[in-house]
Amino acid sequence: MVSAGRGRLTTATISKGRVALSNGLCGLNRGPARLRGWNPLNTIALTLCVSLFGCVTGPRALQETRLQYNEIVKSTTEQQLLLNIVRLRYTDTPSSLSIANVAAQFEVAKNLQLMPFFVASGAEPNRSYAAVLPQVGVVTADRPTFSLVPLDDQEFTRKLFTPIGLDGVVYLAKTTWPIATVFRLYLENLNWVSNAEIASGPTPKEAPLYADFRRGVEALQALQDRGQLVIAIEEQDQPVGGPVPAPLVSAANVVDAAKGGYELRPDPGGQTWTLVKKVRKPALYLDPNALGSADVDTFVRMFHLKPGLNKYAITADSLLPFSEDAMPAGFEVLDLETRSLLQALYYVSHGVEIPPEHVERQLVRVTRYARGDAFDWREVTSGLFRVRWSKGDVPPPEAHVAVLYHGYWFYIEASDHDTMATFSLLMELSRLELQPKTSGDAPVLTLPLGR
Repeated sequence: MVSAGRGRLTTATISKGRVALSNGLCGLNRGPARLRGWNPLNTIALTLCVSLFGCVTGPRALQETRLQYNEIVKSTTEQQLLLNIVRLRYTDTPSSLSIANVAAQFEVAKNLQLMPFFVASGAEPNRSYAAVLPQVGVVTADRPTFSLVPLDDQEFTRKLFTPIGLDGVVYLAKTTWPIATVFRLYLENLNWVSNAEIASGPTPKEAPLYADFRRGVEALQALQDRGQLVIAIEEQDQPVGGPVPAPLVSAANVVDAAKGGYELRPDPGGQTWTLVKKVRKPALYLDPNALGSADVDTFVRMFHLKPGLNKYAITADSLLPFSEDAMPAGFEVLDLETRSLLQALYYVSHGVEIPPEHVERQLVRVTRYARGDAFDWREVTSGLFRVRWSKGDVPPPEAHVAVLYHGYWFYIEASDHDTMATFSLLMELSRLELQPKTSGDAPVLTLPLGR
């Protein structure tokens, strides 16, 4: 058996070659070998001994370490995101470090020497014998280096506060992510129906408005689950400027417009031409067979839509506030006001359950109804995001990811698939939105961990 410690030698023995290795020295079991009686098996054994110490370098080193680095980067990134969510629930300041670079260096140095020397025989003081002392030296080293970048510059802050665009919300809703998860997470309101807007910041004193929004998106989810709802992207012609008299339009103008992504086309009658641009606009389609169903009626009623339509255009910030004049007839659009990543993190932070000790010590704000009793935030975040707590020296075994904060473990349960899906979505979007700059003056902390 041969074993090697990191950066040092350990004892090894090869019985068939009768070679013992200890603290870098290999000698014969029966004392020094006489030069003229050296057994070739010993040389083979020593060579094997040296070569085995190199087994943790080269391709095998990559095989044994790559997935370990991958796993630890993944787990610490998840812990950092969860810690920031818990911090927000406690009105604490979030902070992040990005891993800019991981450099793992493996090194092995080995040598085999046969040292000749003379020994005196005690029985025959006048005789000496030529002998050799085999000597093996092996040194292995693993020196990983991590470069950490603080995410606190101006660009990072701007992205943290910038609401996600309409295209981003539509893209997520068109993918396999449940539409209820996307809308609950990233919409402040829909047609001015509030999705607990005051939860998009530090914990409010008063209970939020959320019930109509939640009933509406749950009806949408039911329609999506049955395949009776589709979000599609349509190409539409959008005029740019006013009509141009036909005599002023030349073939060169038509070509130039096409090069710029526009189209110069004649109007009916041929007296004028109009410059138009193709734009892609999203719309929500309902299955005509679903019109009049309970879910469609709930969806239409909750968001003040015009009933009987199977298509509603999707817009962002196009409705004026307090548009009560359009309410009786109903809206023909789904107008969205989106959240930023920071607002979404604040929103889900209200799914963090608080230990009674912290409530008693007033480490968190307690939201209350107007009548004075405490509001239960699980009414807002249930089915979307939930973080439990536990007391102890180690995180609970059922935790998928856990962080220690103020003496308690806060964790996401591995069997809570709704929370796991929301957390995964937040993780991917945070990676997309908050990647550090590859160059600039931001400080970089480099940690050589091999010493």
